[in-house]
Amino acid sequence: MDLTSEKIQRILSKYKFRDVAVEELEKIYRIYPGMTLSTGTYTFSDSTQKDLLKLTGTIPVQYEGRSYNFPIQLWLLDSFPFTPPICHLKPTSNMVIREGKHVDAHGRIHLPGLHNWDHPKSSVVGLLNEMVTKFQEDPPLSSKTTTDKKDPHELLAFVSNFRISDGGISHHDQPINKVSVIGGGDLGMASVMSILSKCKVDKLVFIDVAESSTKGGSTDLEIFSLPKVEVSRDISASAGSRLVVVTANAWSSEQSYVTVVQTNVDLYRGIIPNLARLSPSAVMLIASQPVDIMTHVAWRQSGLPPTHVIGAGCNLDSERLSHVMDINLNTHKPAWVIGELSDNKIAVMSNSGLNSSASPEIAQGSSSTKPLLDRAFEIMKNRGQRSWSVGLSIADITNSVLTDKRKVHSVSTLAQGWGGIAVEVFLSLPCIMGVNGSTRLAGVSLGQEEDSKLRNSVTSLSNLMAQLRI
Repeated sequence: MDLTSEKIQRILSKYKFRDVAVEELEKIYRIYPGMTLSTGTYTFSDSTQKDLLKLTGTIPVQYEGRSYNFPIQLWLLDSFPFTPPICHLKPTSNMVIREGKHVDAHGRIHLPGLHNWDHPKSSVVGLLNEMVTKFQEDPPLSSKTTTDKKDPHELLAFVSNFRISDGGISHHDQPINKVSVIGGGDLGMASVMSILSKCKVDKLVFIDVAESSTKGGSTDLEIFSLPKVEVSRDISASAGSRLVVVTANAWSSEQSYVTVVQTNVDLYRGIIPNLARLSPSAVMLIASQPVDIMTHVAWRQSGLPPTHVIGAGCNLDSERLSHVMDINLNTHKPAWVIGELSDNKIAVMSNSGLNSSASPEIAQGSSSTKPLLDRAFEIMKNRGQRSWSVGLSIADITNSVLTDKRKVHSVSTLAQGWGGIAVEVFLSLPCIMGVNGSTRLAGVSLGQEEDSKLRNSVTSLSNLMAQLRI
């Protein structure tokens, strides 16, 4: 959200509580990064006019198993945030307003949160969440082609290739090989540069949703423009992507680990549903931390099939393990690190050689393979996961998807049903990656020590998920 433009600064200077308003706007952008700030002249019911700030964007709404983006506009009065915004639906030419309990015939939104506004207890983020809840119960938009009853099943509130801006909604064609990276900071930048180097892309969109202190990288990309790269802060720029990489993190200063992770979950709530709606056929690759939890959260929030939501997981460790075993130990067979990205991760080997044409399978654990894997782990012991190395790993997975390479990667995926895992949990498992997402390799019997580590991870991850508000 750009607060530095001359127009915005000029209007903002007239706000009675400027500093508090800026703080509130920054909170909005952290949770709803797709909202854009601009200026305009608002006409009140008594025909008086005033230059004000306004927020324009969409909110994600689920209705009977389908997903929609509802375009809205919020006018911020000069006493904001101590007075509530004036909220309107902004239907496209294909939409018609369904007058109801919370929306009048002119699109003005009426909610309890507006009528009972009491800052700081009340906030725009809370108001937007209330809109989502109320509109899911009674969608206020429908298609113009429907009958007088305006059946909400015919909603046209979301089209996968529209762009919302202050000037309205426009349609645009997307190139075939389009990749979007969501999240600023070092990992976002590393992912962009690695994908550009390794993958054949027609367009790469870098959407910066990081804190302002880490936005230097995206600004530099804007200054030193690169071919095929678009830098944006508008989620709708990702529309039509074949693969979406999410590196965004919103770590808080809270001491509780659960609270820290919840901050990331809250950030995702404003990002993931929009990404899924804008690119419903895309593979979503998660690299936010903790990766197994955030991949699980992204799958829940997106509504995409589990084969299309994966995490970077243990892919980097797996590539390192295979390299060490091939170069240092002369095994000439792929190996994968599986399980949770933690001290509980374990290693498995393939039945077939590196250049074999046979279908890949995980080898049963044996007394002969365990010493090799333990030795390889020892060699890898002091190798960290720096941003640039994770970025290279992300590019490797991206390349397998875009080229339908059918390479086996150890990625975080829905593990339920694998190796007797009965609960819904995401762990890194060997998966064949291609244009249609991931296909898990069949599970095998593990040794007692390895199985115990895997079960411990299942328990700890399940317990953490149960404490989060998804």
